[in-house]
Amino acid sequence: MALNPFFLQGSQSEQRLVQDLINEQLKIYGVEVKYLPRRIVNKDNIFTEVQSSRFGDNFSIEAYVNTFDGYGGAGDIMTKFGVSLKDELIVTISKERFEDFISPFLVGLPEGEIEVTSRPSEGDLIFFPLGQRLFEIKFVEHEKPFYQLGKNYVYELRCELFELEDELGGWNQLSTTTEEIDDALVDQGYITSLKLISSGSTATLGVTTSTGYVRKIFLNDDGFDYDKVPTVAIGTAPAGGVDATAVAITTSINGVNSVKEILLTNAGAGYTVPPTVTIVSATEVIKGVGSVSYGVGAAATALVVTNSSGIRDVSITSAGDGYPTAPTLFFDTPASGINTATGRVLVSAANTVSQVLISDAGLGYDSITGVATVSPPPITTGIGTFKFNEVVTGSVSNATARVKSWNVTTNVLKLGTTNGTFVSGDIITGADSNASYTIDFVESAEFADKYDKSDEIEKEADAIIDFSENNPFGTF
Repeated sequence: MALNPFFLQGSQSEQRLVQDLINEQLKIYGVEVKYLPRRIVNKDNIFTEVQSSRFGDNFSIEAYVNTFDGYGGAGDIMTKFGVSLKDELIVTISKERFEDFISPFLVGLPEGEIEVTSRPSEGDLIFFPLGQRLFEIKFVEHEKPFYQLGKNYVYELRCELFELEDELGGWNQLSTTTEEIDDALVDQGYITSLKLISSGSTATLGVTTSTGYVRKIFLNDDGFDYDKVPTVAIGTAPAGGVDATAVAITTSINGVNSVKEILLTNAGAGYTVPPTVTIVSATEVIKGVGSVSYGVGAAATALVVTNSSGIRDVSITSAGDGYPTAPTLFFDTPASGINTATGRVLVSAANTVSQVLISDAGLGYDSITGVATVSPPPITTGIGTFKFNEVVTGSVSNATARVKSWNVTTNVLKLGTTNGTFVSGDIITGADSNASYTIDFVESAEFADKYDKSDEIEKEADAIIDFSENNPFGTF
């Protein structure tokens, strides 16, 4: 039999009243949260799996916190990967408020980015301002309470603490332009920290010339098994002279470590005949093995000039600053017009010139032509201030990333997951700010999660167990 027509199971006016009462209660007793819809970037159509996504929009909506006495879920648990937070949050939002103030904006987004626009979707995010946390919607309950007066009025969102993943720039998938959310997430996700050079100066050099000097050292045999750099010993100069000194440069070709060249640090003075050049292999005492020698077979000879002057040594009068890579070394043309000296420059970790090596001391130099200079640093002075979330690009690597933070005091620029790899010497430029600085070095590149304490646990363990040993757990 049909229902009694004189008793309505809910009229539109009654349903309207219930909805209004619910909306009013949510505004009184609720919390204003941010709703971040997930926008799909890549999707596997075979397994219907979302491979990467981003979150570029946020909407304010009032929500009642069902878990009013604290977060639900497993809480803080210890796993084999470290401490893991499994907090859960259940909130209730108005069905009408979502349909009126959020759904119309989702409909206008490009096709394919949003799968469902009429209701909250699993995978969307909720920013909970009281805990400054992001939660991911895992399930949307739309039938609770169950059809009061023949209609449903709310969505119950069951959420879990959101874990940032390495997708579409990691943290950069969250580009909300909302200060409250951005501040809460600035130190999360995959972070690349770059030490930049704010200012630089050109190094200056001093030159000493002499006669009876070692002009160059010829490598007669490069040897093999030089896993460690050998020492170069040059015969002593006659009385009143200056002993020549040199260093060996090694290389590895097809797995064979050999001596590449011998460079002078001081060409010496007063030599009348070529001194002996001995390449002394590095040694190491290994427990249980004894003394081990690294390298054999390398041999070299020296060329001495007694009837002319050449570059004896190059001193550093000012180390300069701002050299992420070694600058080019220049020697003036000697008075004879030929046989110009050549060499190279080494730089320190502080981006200053640390040493000058001579490959050819030249011929025919005097006090006027004995001049050495180096090229200036890539950028003498860094300019501008990087803006939050702007795209920066490296001049050499062509790597790109978005800015997370810029510390003008320490010159450390933190970026989200990069597209490519930044390298020392890159001139990094902001797309919006036009700020431009030279990269000193990549300080760190790692996934940062304030809820994950695995790194701290590993560091403490490393302080107890020495993994540099062959068997850190004892003798077999």
